Amino acid sequence: MIEKGSFVRIRRTILSPKERSTSTPIETQQVPFKMWVKGYLLEESEMFEYSSVKTATGRIEKGRIKEFNPTYKTNYGDFVPEALQLREIILGDFNE
Repeated sequence: MIEKGSFVRIRRTILSPKERSTSTPIETQQVPFKMWVKGYLLEESEMFEYSSVKTATGRIEKGRIKEFNPTYKTNYGDFVPEALQLREIILGDFNE
């Protein structure tokens, strides 16, 4: 059981494939449009239950609990060696 007030991540399907716009690519039309939101549980719930959360901005959202105490996973991508060359061009040689 996950206690009321716990930090969780929920998921909700906004549009089913049949509801997707026909102006989007075929690959996009074939999958549901989903939303993930992090917030604080408004009632005691079980994992994967449909529950309500209050977000950091005060919005109330409903969805299925997918993660308890979710971490922030920030990734700025892989290292790009060309960026060092660009830095040298802009700032000059590192050894000066």
